[in-house]
Amino acid sequence: MAAVNSAASGGKISNSKYRSVVERYYKKFYKINLNNVASADQCVLQHSNKICVVTVAPRHPLLTNGEVVKVDFQVSKKVNRLENKVSGKGKKGAQNLLPMSPLCEVTCSTGQKYTLYSCIKGKLVEVNQSLESNPGLLIKKPMTEGYIAVVLPKLHEVDELLSELMTEEDYGVLLNQSTISGTAVEERHDDNGTVSPCI
Repeated sequence: MAAVNSAASGGKISNSKYRSVVERYYKKFYKINLNNVASADQCVLQHSNKICVVTVAPRHPLLTNGEVVKVDFQVSKKVNRLENKVSGKGKKGAQNLLPMSPLCEVTCSTGQKYTLYSCIKGKLVEVNQSLESNPGLLIKKPMTEGYIAVVLPKLHEVDELLSELMTEEDYGVLLNQSTISGTAVEERHDDNGTVSPCI
């Protein structure tokens, strides 16, 4: 994860002539409105070796809903992503993920909660344990030290899986359209602060 943990542009799509480590070595793909929650977008950074890093995308509402106070990797009674044990080249023992497999639940200082997902099918290589002790990294440095997880897709599937996601160019257009139209994130919250989509 050294490359991801290097200085980068904090999730912003940059036009600077000095390209960050993320911009040089990773391709960005986006899954938008996850679980039908408006603007709940996530990013998949694909390294040249095909391994993928899952992050929060610039439009995600948790970036503007106060501080992140907790990141919980206990996604069900039986599954804790922190208990993922991987060994060997084939990543033996890794938890298998589907695109909508939850990676963690995030709680903001406002009480609002968001579930963050894998976004891509593959084996879970690691989750970012630093988020347990320093959850603020998730919004301060989402594309680098605040990454969520590392996922390894099957080599023969990765291109097809990524083709189902939005490209960086198309996501940039979406961001520009949102800025021009002044689109607000519309959400509904239950008594536990869990976000539900507006229908």
